[in-house]
Amino acid sequence: MDKDLGKILLAKTNTIIEGWIESIREDMDVESAKSLMYTSVRNSIPLVLEALATLLSNSLSNRPQKLDDNSLTHGIVRAEQGYDVAEIMREYALLRQAIFVVLKPDLLFGSKEEILENVRLIDAVIDRIVSLSLESFVEMRLKQLKELQSQLIFTNQELTRLVASQREDLSHLAHEMKTPLNSIMGFSTLLLQQQQKLAKKKDASLNLQLSEKVIKNSKQLLRLINDILEISRYEAGKMQTNLELVDPRSLIQIVAEALEHLAEQKNLEIILDCDRAPEEIISDRLRLQQIVTNLISNAIRYTESGSITVTCYTNSDRWEIAIADTGIGIAPEVQARIFEPYFRVGSTKGYCAESTGLGLSIVDKMVKLLQGNIKLVSQLEKGSTFTVTFPQAIDSQN
Repeated sequence: MDKDLGKILLAKTNTIIEGWIESIREDMDVESAKSLMYTSVRNSIPLVLEALATLLSNSLSNRPQKLDDNSLTHGIVRAEQGYDVAEIMREYALLRQAIFVVLKPDLLFGSKEEILENVRLIDAVIDRIVSLSLESFVEMRLKQLKELQSQLIFTNQELTRLVASQREDLSHLAHEMKTPLNSIMGFSTLLLQQQQKLAKKKDASLNLQLSEKVIKNSKQLLRLINDILEISRYEAGKMQTNLELVDPRSLIQIVAEALEHLAEQKNLEIILDCDRAPEEIISDRLRLQQIVTNLISNAIRYTESGSITVTCYTNSDRWEIAIADTGIGIAPEVQARIFEPYFRVGSTKGYCAESTGLGLSIVDKMVKLLQGNIKLVSQLEKGSTFTVTFPQAIDSQN
């Protein structure tokens, strides 16, 4: 065979990557890639392909260590980007497909023996890449788990001090923490046992599944604890405002873009109508962003079809933001209780397992902190509209 597949692969690397990224964007099984920029999805794949080319070429220097190093880097980055195991396996399957599609004309140029040998070599190298990526992915996931455990220890210490002086709602707290905490303990034990049995790392698939469950439940518990601490700080009068000039249109746009991937998962559209919004206000950017984020994410959580509309406009010396959804709505008899801690709308249909029951309570307290007020208009099966009114300039003396 006269053709040098290594050099051909190098020459066609960009074509392979373009086709691979396009297939990932269209594939519903690689959900984590949907919210990433082009360069983040591409990651170290060009370097991996370059190393693969050296193994296919007679004229290029053989550098298997470079292949190993870049494969390990790829797994670490994917763990940091929030990929799960199935997504990594799927993206490598698509990469294998993209390589063979582009190289097919050149592979068919040789004899049957040469074709089989090159196909076998490419498959073997990609299998090696997958193995190394998963190995580094597991290590990074375990590192993330340790970091989460450290955060949990720290926040739990602060929570313990607060609970010692504030016993109200302790039974609610224990109930909410019990399920994720039990999962963390159970899965951590199984993970340790499996690591001991699989010391030679012949099969890491179960470890991956267990670590994913540990991290998911750890994040849920950490979110709950942080929500409780937020409320406790407000009630203890320890929450301060950092006032500055804020562009509400820009802030709302940033929040909407950050939550767009959640809406897309449910085929929902986020509509922004902020042409009448004030150009600048004096407020606490962080707290205001927290309010808007909680209200939009809450609307997405309880809406299965339709849209989320965010309207912002000036009203005399005040300004308003309204978040309207086409979701399940809230029954009139419970609307007065929606800002209570731990209160959830509905029982089976309206209940969301990922909710801590504290989101709207935190919103209510943040709105008061920014000297505003919030009201609700809702109808069952037709949706809800939360309207928040703020002064255009917060009085720092209050």
